[in-house]
Amino acid sequence: MPDRRFLTDRYLRSLPPAKRGHRVEVWDGRLPGFGIRVYDSRDTDPARRGKAGRIVFILYARFARGAAPTRRAIGIYGGITLQDARRIAGEWRSLIERGIDPAVVERQAREQAEREAALRIKHSFASVAEAFVVEKLARERSGKVAARELRAFIAAWGDRLIGEITTDHVLEIIRAKKRSAPEQARAMLILIRRFFNWVINQHVYGLSASPCDRLSAVKIIGPMQSRTRRLNDAELFAFWRATGRMKYPSGSVYRLLLLTGLRLNEVAQLSWPEIHDDIAIIPPERMKAKEGKAREHQVPLSSTALEIIKSLPRIKNARFVFSLSGGKRPLAMTGPIKADLDKRMVRTLRAMARRRGDDYHAVTLPEWVNHDVRRTVRSGLSALRIPHNVAEAVLAHRAPGIVGTYDGHEYLDEKREALEAWAQRLASIANPVPAAPAKVVKLRGRRR
Repeated sequence: MPDRRFLTDRYLRSLPPAKRGHRVEVWDGRLPGFGIRVYDSRDTDPARRGKAGRIVFILYARFARGAAPTRRAIGIYGGITLQDARRIAGEWRSLIERGIDPAVVERQAREQAEREAALRIKHSFASVAEAFVVEKLARERSGKVAARELRAFIAAWGDRLIGEITTDHVLEIIRAKKRSAPEQARAMLILIRRFFNWVINQHVYGLSASPCDRLSAVKIIGPMQSRTRRLNDAELFAFWRATGRMKYPSGSVYRLLLLTGLRLNEVAQLSWPEIHDDIAIIPPERMKAKEGKAREHQVPLSSTALEIIKSLPRIKNARFVFSLSGGKRPLAMTGPIKADLDKRMVRTLRAMARRRGDDYHAVTLPEWVNHDVRRTVRSGLSALRIPHNVAEAVLAHRAPGIVGTYDGHEYLDEKREALEAWAQRLASIANPVPAAPAKVVKLRGRRR
C-alpha cells in the first residue's frame, strides 16, 4: 500500500483531484485496511477551486473466508463524515473476524427496515382509518359525514402507528374542538371511540385496548343539551312564504321536509325510482338505524306534496329529484342554503310586524336547525290528536322492545290520513282566512 497517513478532515479538505483519467488511494495509519480513493473530478464550489470533487471511503479486506482481498466502498466524503466512515470500517472488520460478511448483515438490516416501514404504513392511523371508512362507514347512512369528521384525526395522526396513540392525543383534539363547537366535539369523541373499538375487533392491528376507554363525554364536554325548539305558527307562515320564493331545488326540498317529517337528506337525496304514484318508498340503506337494523319506510304523499313533486322539472334519464347536475347527483343542503332561508324568514316576520303596527326592527328569528322541522311535524301531529303509534310511524320510529320486533304493520292508511291532516293544517297557517268584519247591531234608543 503505497501511501499511508493518519486521515483527518483538514487533510481531506485540502486534497487536490487525481490526474485526469487516474485515481489515488491513501490509507489510514490508524485503522488497517481503511482508506480513501480520490477521483479526478474537481469540486464545483468556487471556494474550493482546485480541490478534489469526489473522495470515497473504502475498506480493503478479505470479506469472506477463502476469497481474495478486495476493496469495498463505505460512502462518499460529504455524504458521510470521516468519523462515521472510520466507525463503520471498524464494525466491518469486527464482523469479518467472526466470519460474517458485512454485505449480508447490511442486506438483512435493509430488508428488516423495509418490512418495518411497510408494517408502519399498514398500521399507521391514516391507513387504518381509510380501511374503517371503506369497510364500515361506506355502508352507513351518515358515513360520508363521519368520514369527513375523521379527517381531523387523520390530519393530526396520519403517520403515527395506531398503537402509539394515547388518551392524551385524543383529548388534545376533543378539547380543542370543544372550545368552538361542543356538540361537534361530542360527535367526534363518539366517532373515534367507535373507530378504536372497530380496530380492536379486527384482531390484525395488534391493538388490545382503546385510548378512549376511560373518556366520558359528559365529564369532558358536559351533559348533552336536549333540543326542544319548534317553529310556531308565525314562523311556519314565514317558512312557507320564504321557501316558495326560493329557487329550485332548495325551496321544494324544505317544503317536502315540512310536509313529510322526513330527515333532511332523506328528502334531499330522493330519487325518481323511489316515488311510486302517491307513495315515496325510502330504501333501508337511506334510513337511520343502528347495527344494520334499518327498514324500508313508506311515505304517503299528501295532495300538497304531490303538487310540489309534479311541478318539479323532470329531465330525461335524471336519477335524483333534487339536483343541480341534471339529476346525476343529489342536492347537498349546505349551510349557505339554510342561511338564505333564515334571512327570507326574518324579512317576512318583520313585514308581518309592520302590518300589525309593531316595532319590526326588534323582530328576530330564534336559532333553529333543520332537524327542528321534524320535531315541529311530530308535535303538530299530536296537536291534531293523531294516535301516538301512527305519529311515530310517520317519523319511521320503531316501537321499543318486543312490540317493535313483532309489529310489522306499516300503518299506511293511517299515515296517509295523518299527513293529509297535517298538510291541511299547514295550508290554514300559510293561507289564513281573513276574519269576517264584526257585525254591528244597532241598539234601539230607550223609550221615555
